[in-house]
Amino acid sequence: MRKEKAAREKVESQKKTVEPVTTGHRVEKTPEVEPPKETPVVNEEAELIVPKGRIELPTGITVRELAELLDVPTATIQKTLVKQGALVAVNQVIPPGLAEKVVESLGYIVVAPPPPPPPKVEEEPVPVTPPPPKPSETLKAPPPPPSAPPAPEVEVTVPEVRAEVKPIVPRPKPRPEHKPSLEPRPPVVTILGHVDHGKTTLLDAIRQTNVTDKEFGGITQHIGAYQVDVKGKKITFIDTPGHEAFTAMRARGAQVTDIAVLVVAADDGVMPQTIEAINHARAAGVQIIVAINKIDKPDANVERTKQQLAEQGLVVEEWGGDTVCVEVSAKEKKGLDELLEMILLVAELAELKADPRGEVEATVIEAKLDKGKGPVATVLVKSGTLEVGDAIVVGQAYGKIKAMMDDRGNRISKAGPSTPVEIIGLSSVPQAGDRVETAIDEREARQVAEARAEQQRSVEQAQQVRVTLADLYKQLREGMVKELNIILKGDVQGSVEAIRESLDKLSTQEVRVNIIHSGVGNVNESDILLASASNAVVVGFNVKVDAQAKRMADSEGVEVRTYRVIYELLEDIKGAMAGMLAPVIEETTLGHAEVRQVFRLPRGVVAGCYVTDGKVQRGSDARVQRGGQTIYTGKISSLRHIKEDMREIAAGYECGIMMEGFQDFEVGDVIESYVVQEVARALTPSR
Repeated sequence: MRKEKAAREKVESQKKTVEPVTTGHRVEKTPEVEPPKETPVVNEEAELIVPKGRIELPTGITVRELAELLDVPTATIQKTLVKQGALVAVNQVIPPGLAEKVVESLGYIVVAPPPPPPPKVEEEPVPVTPPPPKPSETLKAPPPPPSAPPAPEVEVTVPEVRAEVKPIVPRPKPRPEHKPSLEPRPPVVTILGHVDHGKTTLLDAIRQTNVTDKEFGGITQHIGAYQVDVKGKKITFIDTPGHEAFTAMRARGAQVTDIAVLVVAADDGVMPQTIEAINHARAAGVQIIVAINKIDKPDANVERTKQQLAEQGLVVEEWGGDTVCVEVSAKEKKGLDELLEMILLVAELAELKADPRGEVEATVIEAKLDKGKGPVATVLVKSGTLEVGDAIVVGQAYGKIKAMMDDRGNRISKAGPSTPVEIIGLSSVPQAGDRVETAIDEREARQVAEARAEQQRSVEQAQQVRVTLADLYKQLREGMVKELNIILKGDVQGSVEAIRESLDKLSTQEVRVNIIHSGVGNVNESDILLASASNAVVVGFNVKVDAQAKRMADSEGVEVRTYRVIYELLEDIKGAMAGMLAPVIEETTLGHAEVRQVFRLPRGVVAGCYVTDGKVQRGSDARVQRGGQTIYTGKISSLRHIKEDMREIAAGYECGIMMEGFQDFEVGDVIESYVVQEVARALTPSR
């Protein structure tokens, strides 16, 4: 009774500073008791020590939220992220893996959130008694003092006793002033098409019609991208040499284009590079607008061109399709206004928006080393606003923006979404497709760039592993290859179609042939670029590989194979696909040997055996069977006949056998010698 009284007095003293223990009963709360706090009760009688510094991390937590959760400045979180080689803005979500590392590096332990309690179900009273514990006794809150008026009953439930976990306070929705302010942004357009179909002429015509003579005469530089004004709205054009550069950007993971304008000459119609451009645009997932050029020429045939486009899956709107098509003449500047209006219409339907006051997201379009300016990069801003003086990280380059020029060479102080600018102030020349990120200061930018450079030195260049037919099976086993991507080139269209149909028939439910692009002509740089971006193998039939394409294939790690016999081509592809199938494990029994005597020697235990059937092979797998049951499985480490080491012993001969890791032989044991082989599965086409 004294122990029980002492326990009650101790609980009464705790009650003055700590909220009442929740026990699953209805307890009375005195008015003097302070509002419930998040400090858990420590049961001194049981001497339970509750550790601190445990954190439940929600998914999608931002830098600011994590800083508030840990009660540290946001700069501390960002500096810790920088040490991990990541640059994350204050309002940007931290990747889950990085968030855990940050929390652990700051001295906390990440724990899983507890399961939600069942709704309004009272739990059984939790026995909490002085030692030694007795199941029959329960710790109850003492009655209130007589002078205090009775407080209303409060129903509370005790959770299981667990270490202190700092709770996650639900965040309200961002206030209006903090909400992202999405505003319409200009579309980013790339011009694609066959060589000599008028891409450059069309670009020049558009540019000349959208600037005054005085302004146009002042344009002294070319930065790879520019903007034009159309009825108060802007359109950003990326001026690339063709779809090769377009795909080179995509190969580096950059997606900067919203709309691709496919230029097709009305006199030539759809040509091989036109088909390549279509495939490149589709692979990038961008909207295609067709511009049928050279309609002023006498031999122009617009209807035939539309028919050829329909054969490639681009059915124009007037034929019931969904492909926007505009007839233009870049030479005579006809149809340009309609083309620009259609670009704006497509952009409006796409609802292209960005937050000019949000985090900066920009991509390098071109980069070079200027003798006077140093490293210079042409950057296209996708969202946010880039300003002079910003500390930036671009790939492994870093620096502070010293100057920015627009497409007309004018110095500007800031650039908003979809604005192309040339920036000066980087430490080195970045690569096309590199992402531009802003940092707190130049010191932080340098730390991030150095961390990336360190990673670059320790691992291979961060890009997709290129596929070779020899290691397709290995990569599939590692879960890296799902299908066989092929770029097919042939000497004539008939051969290409025949090979394509044959390859399609090889596809099964487990392995699929995916022909990304097929065409007529030699293997060129465009094919290599597309293969590099799509993780594909280039296959040629009765064609050659251009010298420049060979060099690019070597540098990009793209495999190119050429054939002159269709059968050999199909057999190679079929063999590669069969290798992608998981092999069948087969076991072949070699023979059996009966143990007739056991010799215990200094070098180990030797089983004197008689081979009853088949053969026994040194190095093979073996089972020791006793009474019909397998008691050990291992390898035969030594095989001797009299005093001579043997590779194998045939039936009818005696031998001495030693096994790895086993010495408990008994007379009458049977040793079964066998081999395990991986048997390649045959490819069974599904159709």
